[in-house]
Amino acid sequence: MGRQPYDGIEARMRAFTEARGPESEDELWLVEHDSVFTQGIAGRDRHVLVAGDIPVVRTERGGQVTYHGPGQVTAYPLVDLRRLRIYVKEYVYRLEESVLQVLAGLGVTGHRVRTAPGIYVRLADPFDHAPLPATPPGEDPFVGLGKIAALGIKVTRHCSFHGLALNVAMDLEPFTRIDPCGYAGLRTVDLRSLGVDATWDDVARRLADRLQVLLSP
Repeated sequence: MGRQPYDGIEARMRAFTEARGPESEDELWLVEHDSVFTQGIAGRDRHVLVAGDIPVVRTERGGQVTYHGPGQVTAYPLVDLRRLRIYVKEYVYRLEESVLQVLAGLGVTGHRVRTAPGIYVRLADPFDHAPLPATPPGEDPFVGLGKIAALGIKVTRHCSFHGLALNVAMDLEPFTRIDPCGYAGLRTVDLRSLGVDATWDDVARRLADRLQVLLSP
């Protein structure tokens, strides 16, 4: 869908979801947004440190605050989970899996962090294939990690909207104005900062391919 302001896309997603019926076809929207901070339905204002000239928009999705902007592939799968015969937990797993597979195709090893949706990479060596060690109770699970993909969804009447965002080649400064996804001090990275030369179009095609495979009945 190219470069789009956030407000218009969110309104269209909501209208699409409200109007669809049991026979409505699923859709996948791929967007590059103008700069915006978005707050989840339970988002706390204290996680927006200094918004400055970037607007803050409240949304219906889950999660806390994140940033969307140029150089980021944002994917909105509008799918009927009943048709897929899956529940929300499995849906989130498949969204994360799509990002993991895209990163693997580019030589980067992504990781899940328990209780923190999204995908993370090792800052010291994002190409290391070793699994992350277990984090001892009470210790920071994000030590040595950077977040490369955020996830925030909404499901109503078993139909999903909102989705995920994968950082390709961005101005990362706006992430320092927030606690990304509600985690103070969490570093955010993109493919370019990891040394991966990839275009928005290439990553969008890769992500679309993986989502179509993982979200097909």
